[in-house]
Amino acid sequence: MLRLAVSTGCPCGVGPEVSVLAALSEALPEDVELWLYGDPGALSEASALRGARLTRRQRVVPTSDLAACDRRPGNPTERSGLAQLHAVDAALGAVLDGTCDALVTAPVSKHAIHRAGVPFTGHTEYLAARSGAPRAVMFFVGPRLRVSLVTTHLPLAGVSSAVTREAVTATVTLTAQSLQRDLGVPSPRLGVCGLNPHAGEQGLLGGEERAVLLPALEDARGALGAGVAIEGPAPSEVVLRRCRDGLYDAAVAMYHDQATIASKLLDFGDAVNVTLGLPFVRTSVDHGTAYDIAGQGLADPRAMSSAVVRAAKMVRARAG
Repeated sequence: MLRLAVSTGCPCGVGPEVSVLAALSEALPEDVELWLYGDPGALSEASALRGARLTRRQRVVPTSDLAACDRRPGNPTERSGLAQLHAVDAALGAVLDGTCDALVTAPVSKHAIHRAGVPFTGHTEYLAARSGAPRAVMFFVGPRLRVSLVTTHLPLAGVSSAVTREAVTATVTLTAQSLQRDLGVPSPRLGVCGLNPHAGEQGLLGGEERAVLLPALEDARGALGAGVAIEGPAPSEVVLRRCRDGLYDAAVAMYHDQATIASKLLDFGDAVNVTLGLPFVRTSVDHGTAYDIAGQGLADPRAMSSAVVRAAKMVRARAG
């Protein structure tokens, strides 16, 4: 029996709702047990809202005890900001100590956590720091597009300096290795996006492609060997279109929106956010807290179900 630790996200968002529904989904493999880490009041209300009843294959692990005023749908407070981080910490602890086999995360509010006094730019960076991983990479895996990111949650003004030779090499390498190990692609083909419009137009529109990306791709080719094909850097619209059409097994983007706009246009609700570089499997949904529909019974659990199924598949693939 595989045990997956699920941090159920912001108690005021759709996280508890989609977590409960994913736990009861027919897509959940028979040999998978979900441990739901979160506020029991929020999870109970979400279950009642959707007429769901958890069975012995689902276990609620309380990580907070919020008053009703701190778990009102769509209205996060400082207490609910801390509560969602406590859920992440507890679920992460269960994975690190071997109680659970993988981590699946529902959406949190970066702003609510930060407002509660804890610096937080995103799950990816937080989990890397907590687990001692030297680098963590966001990798969106969808039915029509797979795309990883060299940089994650940064202001656009900081992207260029963060696109380093080392970062590009590591991202390309981790992406290719995940395709081989986790997704069953023995000889991956990767397309790498340029940072600048038209991939720099031979230096006219920016020099990062020549100065940083080309040397980094040579480094990645040397590290991965002849079994992996790497093309680029090329204009991002070309790379992403070719990836959608099946000419690449994955694309590598330079910054957040370069990847997520394409992913969410093509695969919203079906893509899974996989974190590469961690010493354990972590998956997540491809959407946010959706405060505008929280508590209305309208949340779509497909993304959470996909994240749970993907986590189970990756655990099995890594176990051989």
